[in-house]
Amino acid sequence: AERVLGYDLLSLCLRGPRAELDRTRHCQPAVFVASLAAVEKLNHQRPEVVESCVAAAGYSVGEFAALVFAGALGFAEALYAVKVRAEAMQAAAEAVPSGMLSVIGRPETNYRFACLEARQHCESLGIENPVCEISNYLFPDSRVIAGHLQALKFLQENARKYSFIRTKVLPVSGAFHTRLMEPAVEPLAEVLKSIEIQKPLVCVYSNVSGKKYMHGEHVRQLLARQVVSPVMWEQTMHAVYQRSQGTEFPYTYEVGPGRHLGVILKKCNLKAWKQYNHIDALEDEEAAET
Repeated sequence: AERVLGYDLLSLCLRGPRAELDRTRHCQPAVFVASLAAVEKLNHQRPEVVESCVAAAGYSVGEFAALVFAGALGFAEALYAVKVRAEAMQAAAEAVPSGMLSVIGRPETNYRFACLEARQHCESLGIENPVCEISNYLFPDSRVIAGHLQALKFLQENARKYSFIRTKVLPVSGAFHTRLMEPAVEPLAEVLKSIEIQKPLVCVYSNVSGKKYMHGEHVRQLLARQVVSPVMWEQTMHAVYQRSQGTEFPYTYEVGPGRHLGVILKKCNLKAWKQYNHIDALEDEEAAET
């Protein structure tokens, strides 16, 4: 990873500074490598789990790790693509004051109408072609809305009107997975054209469609589109865990930093979550057991 990136990623992960690690250009490669390191740890501890895996999915940049795990992409080529993606997304984020807002709503919440009124508010402030749209589908009654900062501020101030129970500004630098990331599509697409992509050996689900990748060219097309498309994670969870009544749920392993996907799984499918485990490459095994 250090050779591909040109800096000491391990040192940055272990020692920081935190502000540098949190920057998009460093954070994405760190999540990618730490996720695959956790896979290696799981493979060392319980090889039968990896050998019997039937499906994989990754959230945003994690999709690259899922595709490497499934044999569709090589590690070094995928990491280089992630590097280009991260740098291009950071540049796009710095071009426009924008961000992301996590929202928990009610069954009657109309997110699209709220986004429409937030865009109209931005237009009244003189902002041309304002962006405010759903960028992540997390679990029932939870979305991430991304766009211009003025739009997100408007939504927070009018939370009660739109039946938002809770809103929280996410600690990110831009409106990822919206059309504000359009400048990042071409650099990533160019890299993806130059690398070999195979059909995944196990089912990998796409963030763009919430469905399985069919072949290598399919991967190439959707990975570029993913940057400007909402992450269909809730839909992916339903697709992965859909089974007939009485069928047992599989074991699920979240590999990588944090347990956020486990929290979402619990909200999407409590029965599937009961078979959930978390593996963190940097977590000390003895500390984890205690």
